[in-house]
Amino acid sequence: MAVFTEVTMAQAQGLMERLSLGRVQSLRGITAGIENTNYFVTTERGEYVLTLFERLTAEQLPFYLRLMKHLAQRGISVPEPQADATGEILHQLAGKPAAVVDRLRGSHQLAPDVFHCEQVGAALARMHLAAQDFPLHLPNLRGLPWWTETVPVVLPFLSADQAALISSELAFQQQIAASATYAELPRGPVHADLFRDNVMFDFVPAATTDRATVSGLTGREQLSGFFDFYFAGVDTWLFDLAVCLNDWCIDLASGRLDVQRAQAFVSAYETVRPLSGAEHRLLPGMLRAAALRFWISRLWDFHLPRDAALLKPHDPGHFERVLRERINRPWHALGAGSED
Repeated sequence: MAVFTEVTMAQAQGLMERLSLGRVQSLRGITAGIENTNYFVTTERGEYVLTLFERLTAEQLPFYLRLMKHLAQRGISVPEPQADATGEILHQLAGKPAAVVDRLRGSHQLAPDVFHCEQVGAALARMHLAAQDFPLHLPNLRGLPWWTETVPVVLPFLSADQAALISSELAFQQQIAASATYAELPRGPVHADLFRDNVMFDFVPAATTDRATVSGLTGREQLSGFFDFYFAGVDTWLFDLAVCLNDWCIDLASGRLDVQRAQAFVSAYETVRPLSGAEHRLLPGMLRAAALRFWISRLWDFHLPRDAALLKPHDPGHFERVLRERINRPWHALGAGSED
């Protein structure tokens, strides 16, 4: 979400007019992330996010945008793409494919507790079930084939110890993917990147609606939605869960899993969609897979960066630490206790 392509007020105004969203009052580039160009746009009609796609193609983009539309129409709190008079939700701006979506209310929770993890876990399960009948198909483009292709590219930048770790883990994941147990895993469209900074929470005041009072959310933060679906694809739901556990339920400094938060996250997920036996058996391996995926992508972005006005690549060492933790301390959601 760095700014690779500069957008002028006049360009933004032209697009907003085509979408009947009113006069642009402000346009501000978003510094977080490294994949697309993003701007916050305020118009007389409301708050929106303008995205220009730097890597994804016009052939791939309908999957992401239609998935968001599909989920929004089924009551899942996600940004809804805005259509023009013909119903088109994929647009062109500054020579790039572009989209405009609603801006979710609230802010990120970068220090989540059990309460936040429970909300995200249950909402993730609802999202998986709501996407079951989504008719379009696109594989997870950052899945195992991409890992296999990218590891040789980043190996020259690694120490001998790091190279041995990444190569052995890739071989381990290839073995898992070829197993009969893996073939049993339920799958469908997944977010695949549901980190803390891709979720919004909105504070619910103590004196508020009956609905919030009944749900026990008064005076607390209520999840207001998931966003940034541009890594989504069809994969196992367990992989999506593992990606979340590796971000929402860890100590960021060490990468160690916080068992209380992890158990709360999985338990809340299972109140909506219980995990199968195969999913429980492969959860430790999928936690490793999720760590490997982001270690590889951060290595790639760090050592082979693209030019961008506000580019801030993430530290690849973080997910190396997470991977080592998942290897050294496997975690099962069933009968989980504290880690020693």
